Amino acid sequence: MRGVHLGDLTWPEAKRQIDAGRVVVIPIGAAAKEHGHHLPLKTDYLLAQALADGVAQVLPVVVAPIVSFGYYPAFRHYPGSQHVSPETFSALLRDIFEGFIAQGARRLAVINTGVSTEAPLQVVIREIYERHRVRIPVADIRRVGRKSDVVLQQQLGGHADEHETSIIMAVAPESVHLDRAVTDYGHAREVPQTVFYLPTIFDGDPQSGADYSERGARGDPTLATAEKGKTILAAGVRDLVEGLRALYPDAFD
Repeated sequence: MRGVHLGDLTWPEAKRQIDAGRVVVIPIGAAAKEHGHHLPLKTDYLLAQALADGVAQVLPVVVAPIVSFGYYPAFRHYPGSQHVSPETFSALLRDIFEGFIAQGARRLAVINTGVSTEAPLQVVIREIYERHRVRIPVADIRRVGRKSDVVLQQQLGGHADEHETSIIMAVAPESVHLDRAVTDYGHAREVPQTVFYLPTIFDGDPQSGADYSERGARGDPTLATAEKGKTILAAGVRDLVEGLRALYPDAFD
């Protein structure tokens, strides 16, 4: 591994990494958020960890501890799911980013495995730039590794689906209960495709329209395989590595 995990270092070692201008990668992944009956609550955490570790295998980055609490309103009513308000999440991110900046870090990058976390993140990084003139690039999960979509067979997805299930089968197969997986599109195929954004709250009531999900998933996890997961993960890591090299070329000479 060319990179290091911040938590493994002593503070003088961390100082040397920061003073050397290393890129600090900050992963975001929920440690407890529902993912149907077949995936663990820590699915997003595992995904963030796998992507960050993949980058650290290739580049000499510093991987910060995973931000494991976030703004996940669509799932907060499921037992075990942990959720904070957008205000709390934004304040947490602001303190983390400004803490690194105060310590001298000027090259930061975020790997964001959430969707509802995108909007608060965008606001915070803009405010950070206005205040400190430090640009913090964010790689959102919906944009990472999309070239690998060709291996997917489901009609549509989005949560605890073929895509996510395949990744967890590749990185933590003991956590997957594929025998409990079912195809779960809810009523999503009936929703008109328009230019308008529509908020969603996953709901087990069949009368809830587009929000309906039988088991808290959306897609077809029964099609998942570990081989697909390896392909998807490799594509994601490749996008992140290429992006960091393009943004910080002098950091990886």
